[in-house]
Amino acid sequence: MNYYLKVLQNYANFNGRARRAEYWYFVLFNMIASIIVGIIGGLIDFELLGNLYSLAVLLPSIAVGVRRMHDVGKSGWFILIPIYNFILAVTEGDAGENEYGPDPKGQSSSDLLDA
Repeated sequence: MNYYLKVLQNYANFNGRARRAEYWYFVLFNMIASIIVGIIGGLIDFELLGNLYSLAVLLPSIAVGVRRMHDVGKSGWFILIPIYNFILAVTEGDAGENEYGPDPKGQSSSDLLDA
């Protein structure tokens, strides 16, 4: 749940990198929330509620996707390629710093050389 809230707090941050855990926990909790909001919308006869929720989390979803692509060393535009972006989303991120920022796991290149 912390990752979901972290993504919502950084809703328009397209810079930096997002770990796999941050991305996939956001996807999981977003799907759960979508189902719950959809059920509530159906119960109160306001089907538009689900659409409003989807619209509210659209920008954070795109932002975390772009940061996930940055973690594997790719441009954020790779989220537009359907199958390849899924492969990149499940791939482990670059160890150490890359052109998009420091490793979100906290490992630097010098830490990897010492190990």
